[in-house]
Amino acid sequence: MAAKTPDAHSGVLDINEAFRSGGRAVQFLDEINKACIVMLCEAGIVPRERGAKIARGIIQVAEDTRAEFEKTGITRRSADYLDYEPRLVAAVGPDASRLHSGRSRQDIASTIARMNLRDGLMQEIDALILARDQALALAAQHIETIIPAYTHGVQAQPTTFAHYLLALTSALTRETQRLREAYARVNLNPLGTAALATSSFPLDRKRLETLLGFEGLLENAYDANHLAPVDSALDVASALAIAATQIGQFAQDLHTQYADSQPWFLLGAGELTGVSSIMPQKRNPAALEQLRAQSSIMLGEMHTVFLISHNNRTGMFDYRMYDPVPCGRPLQVFKLLQQVLGGIVVNKERALAEVRADYSTTTEIADALMQRADVPFRIGHHFASQLTDYGRGKRLKLGEIPYTEAQRIYTELTQQALPLSEAAFKEVISPEYMVFGRNGVGGPQPSEVHRMLEHERAQAKADRDWLGDRQTHLANALAGLDTAFASLAAQ
Repeated sequence: MAAKTPDAHSGVLDINEAFRSGGRAVQFLDEINKACIVMLCEAGIVPRERGAKIARGIIQVAEDTRAEFEKTGITRRSADYLDYEPRLVAAVGPDASRLHSGRSRQDIASTIARMNLRDGLMQEIDALILARDQALALAAQHIETIIPAYTHGVQAQPTTFAHYLLALTSALTRETQRLREAYARVNLNPLGTAALATSSFPLDRKRLETLLGFEGLLENAYDANHLAPVDSALDVASALAIAATQIGQFAQDLHTQYADSQPWFLLGAGELTGVSSIMPQKRNPAALEQLRAQSSIMLGEMHTVFLISHNNRTGMFDYRMYDPVPCGRPLQVFKLLQQVLGGIVVNKERALAEVRADYSTTTEIADALMQRADVPFRIGHHFASQLTDYGRGKRLKLGEIPYTEAQRIYTELTQQALPLSEAAFKEVISPEYMVFGRNGVGGPQPSEVHRMLEHERAQAKADRDWLGDRQTHLANALAGLDTAFASLAAQ
């Protein structure tokens, strides 16, 4: 990998960042090696003086690798222990192989994969929380912004933009919960199980768990290396596939507006929107198209994780990747979602006009007839349906149908007078009455929207607190590992 270009402001090459970006698996192998030599010495498997020599060799190999990188901009290290051990032997001598006591490339690979998965999960959860924050901030601005909502691609009933965004936020909260649940199953230690049946060395697997920041053991050695690597990767991929699907739906909801000559919400001008190279009037929703496309690619990549594992014997190479579910694409999608949510511009008047131009409030006629005059719902439903057919046939909006015509249609249907006065009829067909008069839990009425906003904010805070706790746990584990390793190397 090429070195990072100098920072435009400082003019200094960030060697640390560029070196780390050469591969997290190599970094994790270093941490595994440090934890193993500390544990082997503490357990009396490797004498401390030899362990100290090996520890200093681990430091030497890392320093040589860093010097090589600073000189050439590339690193030739891999995370394969058989590539690593000759370099350690060159620095330490034959005693270097004592580091591998009771280990196999199988449990090393399983451990690196889990460290990659948990690192990716932490980043993905953080990015999802930020997207939820963006959606909640936008929703708070549109608690009384009435918009059309659709089923079967047809305008169905009005709601508010806040209500719609809270639906998206609820979905993203569930995605975060799935990823948190996956993290709990991923962050278990497989190290110390060797190939599949442990070894004759009395390894302290719990000590390895502590040093590497795991929060439990994968106890069965066969499972740890040959079954759990599959379902753990699928666990993460499944949650991310659901996220990709729902984010793609959101992108399509927004993109549909661009087919209208007068959209009621769009992306603001700037880097999220492009201009046609030939048609100066066109404003292309580039960010939405990328969000949809990248979500689809992400979904395909998550399916690939399943396909690689499908119809495979345990112990095969196919599914044993150091980074089984790379986080690059999900992070790209989640960050693009944040940008899109931050760039939405809503035309409130146009949204309300779109609702009034159609017949999506006729549901309330049937409800009002039953509530106010005890008219059976299906009779009210038939009346509202006939009223719709009449109005559309005359090219009238619902609010333009004369009250006398509404009376006539109702009487012809029921042989009774319409039991709603003209004022009552006009009231119940208004979007404001229908949206703000809801009574159900989870509806678009302001009281419920405010309640759901507070609930989602609390959920986001809880997830942020959880993330902070996990970050602290891993930081403390790494600090403990560094302290124990430095103490050993100093002997």
